[in-house]
Amino acid sequence: MEVQTSSNPQTKHRSNLDPQDQQRFDWQRFAGLDSGQARATRYPTRLPEPMDSLWVDRQGPVVKGSADQGPLSQQQLDEFEQKGFLFEPDFLGGEELARLREELKALLDNDAYRGKDYSIVEPSGKEIRSLFAVHYLSRVFAHLANDERLVGRARQILGGESYVHQSRINYKPGFEGKGFNWHSDFETWHAEDGMPDMHAVSASIVLTDNHEFNGPLMLIPGSHRVFVPCIGETPDNNHEKSLQKQEIGVPSQEALRQLIDRNGIEAPKGSAGGLLLFDCNTLHGSNANMSPDPRSNAFFVYNRADNRCVEPFAANRRRPDFLAHEPGSDFNP
Repeated sequence: MEVQTSSNPQTKHRSNLDPQDQQRFDWQRFAGLDSGQARATRYPTRLPEPMDSLWVDRQGPVVKGSADQGPLSQQQLDEFEQKGFLFEPDFLGGEELARLREELKALLDNDAYRGKDYSIVEPSGKEIRSLFAVHYLSRVFAHLANDERLVGRARQILGGESYVHQSRINYKPGFEGKGFNWHSDFETWHAEDGMPDMHAVSASIVLTDNHEFNGPLMLIPGSHRVFVPCIGETPDNNHEKSLQKQEIGVPSQEALRQLIDRNGIEAPKGSAGGLLLFDCNTLHGSNANMSPDPRSNAFFVYNRADNRCVEPFAANRRRPDFLAHEPGSDFNP
């Protein structure tokens, strides 16, 4: 297995692993860990100290389907394969968009959700930042989560049927909405939910206009092709803090610097109604909202059916159901 350590393609290290161990190795033994937190995995993370290399190469293709299997063209699939995301402006609009925005407001204004574990407020404690398991809370968003326009795109990218691993609505209020650190969703889902492999895709539907100043999502193109291990053991109930401010599961600044030096940063912007599809391993984050304009989106994670979660790979126990649904889950908020 080759591990890239520099933006210079001539600078590489080779691991001491046999070729047959490239797919999966026992990181607990490799790192000298005694606890039951770390398990055998090809993507080690939450380590006690840095590896000799900044990242390990991703195993397998990103796009597993083909252009004749769904609505995305070959050009769109190639862009997703190369960059790790695809933005489709004007994915929906008109009455459909208006209905979703009305439902968003109704959910955020519902005081019954405040204080629930699936309702995350801003660090200031005032505004709801995220409302999880939204396809269980709302028929409108449940219909959207199961819409063939989204499910078909997920099927095409993942190469098989999927289920909703996670759903939420995000809201970043004007002037007060905080940013979120760089991270790979897969790193968290692998470490804390037990997602075995990178067979998941996120669909984010923009419900308000996105511009430079209201904290749009930023992504590092090409970062999905490597896995960046993170330092630090996973605390018990880490989600209680990480959903407000992520401190565990954050890539090193040197890894981020080299990946950004290679391909830069992109922030898809545009009018409400756009669709952003991004790979589960694409590094992303956002700045604070410095404008008076709120930013909101509906977010659905589609995990391939044969990639259902097992025991977590770097945590003592799995996160609660509202963060990691099982296929056919009967989650009751």
